[in-house]
Amino acid sequence: MIQDMFDPEFYMGVYETVNRNTKARVLHFGKYRDVAECGPQQEVDLNSPRTTTLERQTFYCVPVPGESVWVKEAYVNANQARVSPSTSYTPSRHKRSYEDDEDMDLQPNKQKDQHAGARQTGGVGGLQWCGEPKRLETEASTGQQLNSLNLSSPFDLNFPLPGEKGPACLVKVYEDWDCFKVNDVFELYGILSVDPVLSIVNNDERDASSLLDPMECTDTAEEQRVHSPPASLVPRIHVVLAQKLQHINPLLPACLNKEESKTCKFVSSFMSELSPVRAELLGFLTHALLGDSLAAEYLILHLISTVYTRRDVLPLGKFTVNLSGCPRNSTFTEHLYRIIQHLVPASFRLQMTIENMNHLKFIPHKDYTANRLVSGLLQLPSNTSLVIDETLLEQGQLDAPGVHNVTALSNLITWQKVDYDFSYHQMEFPCNINVLITSEGRSLLPADCQIHLQPQLIPPNMEEYMNSLLSAVLPSVLNKFRVYLTLLRFLDYSISDEITKAVEDDFVEMRKNDPQSITADDLHQLLIIARFLSLSAGQTTLSRERWLRAKQLESLRRTRLQQQKCVNGNEL
Repeated sequence: MIQDMFDPEFYMGVYETVNRNTKARVLHFGKYRDVAECGPQQEVDLNSPRTTTLERQTFYCVPVPGESVWVKEAYVNANQARVSPSTSYTPSRHKRSYEDDEDMDLQPNKQKDQHAGARQTGGVGGLQWCGEPKRLETEASTGQQLNSLNLSSPFDLNFPLPGEKGPACLVKVYEDWDCFKVNDVFELYGILSVDPVLSIVNNDERDASSLLDPMECTDTAEEQRVHSPPASLVPRIHVVLAQKLQHINPLLPACLNKEESKTCKFVSSFMSELSPVRAELLGFLTHALLGDSLAAEYLILHLISTVYTRRDVLPLGKFTVNLSGCPRNSTFTEHLYRIIQHLVPASFRLQMTIENMNHLKFIPHKDYTANRLVSGLLQLPSNTSLVIDETLLEQGQLDAPGVHNVTALSNLITWQKVDYDFSYHQMEFPCNINVLITSEGRSLLPADCQIHLQPQLIPPNMEEYMNSLLSAVLPSVLNKFRVYLTLLRFLDYSISDEITKAVEDDFVEMRKNDPQSITADDLHQLLIIARFLSLSAGQTTLSRERWLRAKQLESLRRTRLQQQKCVNGNEL
């Protein structure tokens, strides 16, 4: 995911080298390189009239925040290219893959021992260097371990979510970079650059810049540190081919445009067997919700909901569900989240405690000293499932940051936008995030729909119950659930003139019988429920039957809320 966008940088697209002995001149191609290539007796002629300066854009990219384990595993298994060595040269030693490097990073001291005697010398890019390139990586990984959430440290990788792993990287794009934005997820093919000389060059530059007149040095030391981290920790990738992804589900074709999805064989064959998949998913979620089939219906609608358009500032298609009645002091919400993790490609569970609300950084902000965007919890890509667990909320005092964080969550839910903090102004970043709120009573946060959980059974051991539920589902069936929930977001949908007229007449009739029973907002919600109910059955137009079913579901939900209100007085 693109976490930040740095300023464009200039590089030598074409440069000329001169042999110091023979004075022979050679032209070089500078694209896809970080360091100019020079032979032992060559030097770059910086004054050559044949030198061409070109421009490229740098993105700071992080692993997709909240990416599910099943997604990572599927991509690793599919990507066999990473184990194929290059045929263009014979390495003097066996190279580890980046996954192996990550495993080593978890044991920095062990790695230090292994590389303690491995001092290397060599000449790269015309620079003589002598050092321990692995030492930089070792210190970096140690610093990364010490780095707690959102604290600035020498090697803060700026991941939006806590506990994330995987290499960040500086991605250098040479063309069409205007079509990529912050928070976009993209797949790229490029040339990996982890040249140790980059770290040494950058360190030398920092040492040199400290001796310069401050007025002449435009980049601060902090900015240089952030924009030029050690290549062993933040590799560079020079992009040959890049594609913005609509989704990150590895079980589906990467591109699911409306037109393409109609002609795609995979999509058409899956649509033909949609009914049994929906029935099985409904049964699975009913068990996960302790036997409550009505709540399971609404959870399916929530999981396939997506913002399909915006009218002025209003995001249409968002469907935030507040699942109230969750048992307090129970592991139910934690295990429900685990079930959701197994179904969606990316998710995050926010434990809404007073301490978290007061101390966590939700909103990304601009650090002008380092000239970078410091990430926050709400810097998430489209279609991430955000589960807010309100059952952990105790009595206490929210301080100013806590109030700002609650406001940020409310704005995200209501307007599907996050206002990034640029100190002197706020910049609006639209988003498309599915929010599910689990709570005991009615949530403090706004929600499009509140459904009160009515468990039909209370298992004596919640963990054992949920584990057996997951282990009982065949992997092939689980994969069908995953395809189902991703695919239905991309289906087109329409309402015919005939059904529109019938819905209008129905609305007038309901208002005539009882003006208080239904408002314009209620009608809007009914239409949203009818939309996702139709799509959940694979129907791309609204039928009379689906409209009546939507009304029936809403009637059952409202009756249940009324009963709960009568039982608990002013609870709701």
